[in-house]
Amino acid sequence: MLPKNILVPTDFSECATHALEYACELARKLDATIHLVHCFGPRSPEMNLVLTESILESLRTGAVQAMERLTAARPDVRFGHLAVVRGDPRDGILEIAESLKPDLLVIGTHGRRGFARLVLGSVAEHVLRRAACPVITLRGVES
Repeated sequence: MLPKNILVPTDFSECATHALEYACELARKLDATIHLVHCFGPRSPEMNLVLTESILESLRTGAVQAMERLTAARPDVRFGHLAVVRGDPRDGILEIAESLKPDLLVIGTHGRRGFARLVLGSVAEHVLRRAACPVITLRGVES
């Protein structure tokens, strides 16, 4: 079955934009709808101490505006749900995937190795291992 609903997580990085472009190309060819998700907020419990509700609201508003720019720049693509979720991206992406039940998830990966990967973890790997739908991971574009 060809995908009709594609979920694309974004952190607005270059590799996430690369994944979105790939998903847009698929959506054009398959007449599919793209759903975007962005997760924001503290990555560690210690950060909860310094991020006030007004700062978090500002982050949410900025993310919504950035998503609107992403969709406006691609008028030839059909966008569906735009989700801005507070919390850990690993959990937020999977929760949105569970509720939307996409046919495909396309996610960028930074391709970190060694200590950086150990410390930061891999959102893409976590999602790949736990998503109920097929997942395409795309490494960021080399400069």
